[in-house]
Amino acid sequence: MSEEGRAPTIYDVARLAGVAPSTVSRAFSRPGRVGAETAARVHAAAGELGYRANPLTRARQSGRTGAVGLIVSDVTNPVHFGIIRGVEEAAARAGYTMLLADAQESEEHERTALERLLPGVDGMVLASSRSSDRAIRAIAKQRPLVVLNRIVPGSRCVVADTEAGVRSALAHLRELGHHAVTYVAGPAASWADGRRWRALLDLGPEHGLKVTRVGSPAPTVSGGLAATAELLRARPTAVVAYNDLLAIGLLRGLAEAGVDVPGQTSVVGFDNIFGADICTPPLTTVAAPLRAIGSQAFLELHRQLDREPLRAQPVLTLPTQLVVRASTAARRRHAD
Repeated sequence: MSEEGRAPTIYDVARLAGVAPSTVSRAFSRPGRVGAETAARVHAAAGELGYRANPLTRARQSGRTGAVGLIVSDVTNPVHFGIIRGVEEAAARAGYTMLLADAQESEEHERTALERLLPGVDGMVLASSRSSDRAIRAIAKQRPLVVLNRIVPGSRCVVADTEAGVRSALAHLRELGHHAVTYVAGPAASWADGRRWRALLDLGPEHGLKVTRVGSPAPTVSGGLAATAELLRARPTAVVAYNDLLAIGLLRGLAEAGVDVPGQTSVVGFDNIFGADICTPPLTTVAAPLRAIGSQAFLELHRQLDREPLRAQPVLTLPTQLVVRASTAARRRHAD
């Protein structure tokens, strides 16, 4: 506490730390612009005096809110759990608060969330956005922006290596003796769905695999259950699902129909979400580094916010890895 029991001010901190008041302000609002030793002295003085920076005052002084927005396509989808945690942790380390909104797999909901968030944040991260490329580029003109799980020309993007993941999944299935793969598709508006389907079409012939496709009503467990009926008509020996939720729904649907997985049908998912290892049977899946995708997205955003040099390549691609579990096995003939 300062003299006469009044609340300490930025000037009290500056006097005790032996720096200018403007340096104290920068130490709290723009820590990257203050030397480590000076910043430590300022924070030590603030702690001794019991001084806490007022967020509104900091925002007025710096022209910033100290907040970043994250909009995910579906907050209930476990694929976003790691992404949310990655963004939040990286933002907190840099002194930012993350504000989260759910687009509910709807372009309209996403637009509404953006309208509400943009005035109160310094930058935005969009995860699996359902908006058009044009709309996303318009957002980037208003605030620094990073896009996850999608490539938008002219924007900073962070994605998983879809092609490498598909290649490893197909190689695994071919080694098990499969000759054909059926893809259970995701949402029509999903960039990732299109990317995965194209990779399957391009890489399937390289592995001697015929690739076909069936639809699903939603990228969820219930969507996978609903898609089972069409699979039962085709009776494929190997299935690759758009995501793990669909794959888990397929596992349930096939089990209810008396189809042995993996004895009669092998199933592969995407993302390696929480729960992929405890379903029945445990799911073989293409794992994406979800938390790293989130943290790297914030770091990309932070470079823009601090006007630091950006990477030469606007798209950062992180590696994927095939996690083999019990839902895939050697091909055998279906029981009559």
